[in-house]
Amino acid sequence: MKFFSAKSAGIALFIGFSASLSVSSFAFAKPTLSSDWLDRQINKHPDIVSARELMNAEFSKAQGSKLPLYNPELSTGYEREGDGNNYNIGISQTIDLWDKQAVNAAIGDKILTAASKQFTYAIEQKKAQALKALINWQLAMDKSSLAFEQEQQLETLLKIVTKRQKAGDLGQVDAELTFLNLSQMLNKTAQIQAQLTQAQAKVNELLPDWRPDTQAYPEQGLGVTNFQVAEQWLTQHPQVLASQALWQMQKSKAQYAMLETKADPTIGISAGKKDVDNVVGVTFSMPLNIRNDYQANAKAQNQQAIAAEANFRSVMRKQKYLIQASTASLISNKKYLGRWQQLMQGRGEHSAQLLQKQWQVGDLNTSDYLLALQQRAEGLYAGIELQAQFKISEVQWLLDVGQLNAATKLLN
Repeated sequence: MKFFSAKSAGIALFIGFSASLSVSSFAFAKPTLSSDWLDRQINKHPDIVSARELMNAEFSKAQGSKLPLYNPELSTGYEREGDGNNYNIGISQTIDLWDKQAVNAAIGDKILTAASKQFTYAIEQKKAQALKALINWQLAMDKSSLAFEQEQQLETLLKIVTKRQKAGDLGQVDAELTFLNLSQMLNKTAQIQAQLTQAQAKVNELLPDWRPDTQAYPEQGLGVTNFQVAEQWLTQHPQVLASQALWQMQKSKAQYAMLETKADPTIGISAGKKDVDNVVGVTFSMPLNIRNDYQANAKAQNQQAIAAEANFRSVMRKQKYLIQASTASLISNKKYLGRWQQLMQGRGEHSAQLLQKQWQVGDLNTSDYLLALQQRAEGLYAGIELQAQFKISEVQWLLDVGQLNAATKLLN
């Protein structure tokens, strides 16, 4: 099944899930963040290096499970009987009468599938963490810029108030109010700067070669516009596929344990010499599962298979509701970001100029002016946070539908 298709309007990624939602597409602008660079950074991370080696270890186990169960056995013997020498050499082989090796190979195949899907999801999780860290860093940067702008604005206002106070145009109360607002702003700026430092450290931890002036997160996000989830995205999610493979593997283990209750015969042939006579022998042995019939182990493996099936259904159920929740969150965040953008169209700069003009001509007292400036700033902070929340919910939605790797491939 193809995930992407090129259209005249650009590249779109179609993803489906429930009938109640509209058709979804991904349209990407030209972000600075590069897909190849992001993949290289993620693959460098120690957590991913560790996950890859664990996957390779499972692959090695799986390869071993495809080999024959029993090796031939070589036996030799020598004894001296009177003046004569007796010796023999033989070879024996246990026969896989019940074709246990085929079941063991099936177990190996499921191990491969589970390990591969678990590693795929580990990549997606780490990538989501890195993208969210970039978003949070950009959020902290934008808030820092706005905080410095406010600080400069209040310092300029303080100079004007001081001059007007000397000229007798304003009273002492106006200057005190401005001092108080500036002191509050300094505290807020310090807190925002601390958040920025922490956000930058988190990005550096996740993306080793990242620098603040390189590989910026796309301004408009990853371009999710419309969303509809189809059932195949749930059933093809890496976590769902991994838990399904583990269930199938456990079923095969239960089958293998049942076959273990049946004994396999061993056939051997030997040749030698006893004194001056040549000796040829054939041996046959069959374990007698009398004292231990291995039924308890078979029962335990079957119970584990039932538990694995329940776990698979639990994972799929959990993922279904995670997708529903993240879809609702993404739609809500997109809606409120759009409403904020409509409300603030051109008002950010215009409102600052209007407030300053009204204060200068005396239509607005200093107390109300400072309150209005604070409300304007809070409105701008709200917009910055809404945009960050939308981007984070977009990343989370892609992770929950199992399409984050596919979506980031479209980054330029």
